Amino acid sequence: MNTSAAMPPILLVEDNPMDLDLTLRAFSKKKFANQIQVARDGEEALAFLPRWEAGEALPAVILLDINLPKVNGLEVLRQLKAHERYRRIPVVVLTSSREDRDLKTAYDLGVNSYIEKPVNFSKFMDVVEHIELYWCVINERPL
Repeated sequence: MNTSAAMPPILLVEDNPMDLDLTLRAFSKKKFANQIQVARDGEEALAFLPRWEAGEALPAVILLDINLPKVNGLEVLRQLKAHERYRRIPVVVLTSSREDRDLKTAYDLGVNSYIEKPVNFSKFMDVVEHIELYWCVINERPL
């Protein structure tokens, strides 16, 4: 089970090109077995719902930025958690927002974890490693 085809993907929802590159480099450096799927705005993230309905593999975890164009991350979270089948997909908000309002709203909507993006690359690597270890290896997912 060490092939990426056997592992559920990770959906990364990030619009900032620098943050996207940093995250993808961190995942690459850690040599994740999970394929990384990318949505660059909230609309692209929500476009995964019909793809999952059509049989594409559900992600092990969704890494969701809040400040997104077209549809913001909190609305994406709201729609995911309102859906009978997809509400069980773990969602980790990975954002630069330090607003108490965003934190409270995210938890009210059912987010599984809220992480402020570290600015330092080595600290960011630690965050990525912990995300992968917990959400893709240790965490038990419902079928």
